[in-house]
Amino acid sequence: MALDPVTAGLDLANTVVNKIWPDKSEQERAQLAAAVSLVQGQLEINKAEAASDSVFTSGWRPFIGWVCGAALVYQYLIRPLAAWGFAVAGHELPPMPGLDENLWQLLLGMLGLGGLRTFEKFKGVAK
Repeated sequence: MALDPVTAGLDLANTVVNKIWPDKSEQERAQLAAAVSLVQGQLEINKAEAASDSVFTSGWRPFIGWVCGAALVYQYLIRPLAAWGFAVAGHELPPMPGLDENLWQLLLGMLGLGGLRTFEKFKGVAK
């Protein structure tokens, strides 16, 4: 703090004003820094999981991928072909359960939301 009373008073007034009415841009920068820190932490966790030799640690992502693939095969191949086969054979097939949009959300999320990779290739930043 300064020794002269005018500068000390201005510094004190500035501190009080900043406590009562904080700068919005500074808050936004702090929120952005916190979000970036969270993402970086998650990336480090993902790297550690992927490098693990344990199937229970590194194998859950491929497992979910295979589950999504199997669900798509059921939804778009097995279910319609079974209904067609029963109809051709003259039998009535009881209604088979269908899958909802959650499968697509999970699959597209695991694939990187589809269009983002194409956008990177278009911009020339893809490897």
